[in-house]
Amino acid sequence: ATVMNGLAMRDALHRAFVNARLMSAIPLNGVCDAYNWAEAISLLKSGRVVIFSAGTGNPFFTTDSAACLRGIEIEADTVIKATKVDGVYSDDPVKNPEATLYSELSHDEVIDKELKVMDLAAFTLARDHNMPLSVFNMNKPGALKRVIMG
Repeated sequence: ATVMNGLAMRDALHRAFVNARLMSAIPLNGVCDAYNWAEAISLLKSGRVVIFSAGTGNPFFTTDSAACLRGIEIEADTVIKATKVDGVYSDDPVKNPEATLYSELSHDEVIDKELKVMDLAAFTLARDHNMPLSVFNMNKPGALKRVIMG
């Protein structure tokens, strides 16, 4: 499914005249490029957007872990997580309409409050490498652009 999402994102970026390349942890010849760190860095330095898909290619690792790992590997400014809600809440806002939306949290606050941003292994990886995370609602028009543009 992440490769399909990556293809959709790449196509949307191409329609917006953004030069993007899709890389997959699992080789899919003719569909996208196999992940290669040096190639990804070269593409980024040349101003292209690189989309990572298919997790890490290893069992037991979530796509959240893969996103944090790739973000750390390429020294990204932030890892962005698209969800169905507007950010990080005190509880699941779908189940609890009284849940509070946080405007900003430290990694340690998320762990202390046991907030469900992403799986603990991924989140701890981000914390240990001081990788900022941005969580946004993927269903809101223009949300990705707002996150990317700051």
